Amino acid sequence: MKVVIQRVSQSEVVVDHKSVGKIGKGFMLLIGIDETDEKQDVEWLAQKILNLRVFGDDEGKLNLSILDIKGEILCISQFTLIADYKKGNRPSFIKAAKPDQAVPLFEYFKEEIAKSGIKTESGIFGADMKVSLINDGPVTIVMDSKTKQ
Repeated sequence: MKVVIQRVSQSEVVVDHKSVGKIGKGFMLLIGIDETDEKQDVEWLAQKILNLRVFGDDEGKLNLSILDIKGEILCISQFTLIADYKKGNRPSFIKAAKPDQAVPLFEYFKEEIAKSGIKTESGIFGADMKVSLINDGPVTIVMDSKTKQ
């Protein structure tokens, strides 16, 4: 499972010209689920993200987590994060989890975040989404549950 974490001052996702998720200060997450992912991957990433200290304290040092600042999280499913581009120039997405596996894991991820008390919004799995955001920093971090990096 791969997640791109972007610290934002605001973010919104629109489907069919309708806003389906909107947050203020917090994280916009692009979440890619591969065919080998399990609940343990979700749990590890959710805890890492919730405790990631990338928000400034009173001295401007990155010492605060999203929990500390009572931030918000927007979750966007993004199967293209699982692209294999080793051969040729056209990426393959064959290693991305199929919807029958990916949807429950995506929902579980949102539940794991939400049970922390953080406001959690999301796009619609599999939909054509228009995501807007205002990067804060910018601070962008990529996490992978397999490599624990």
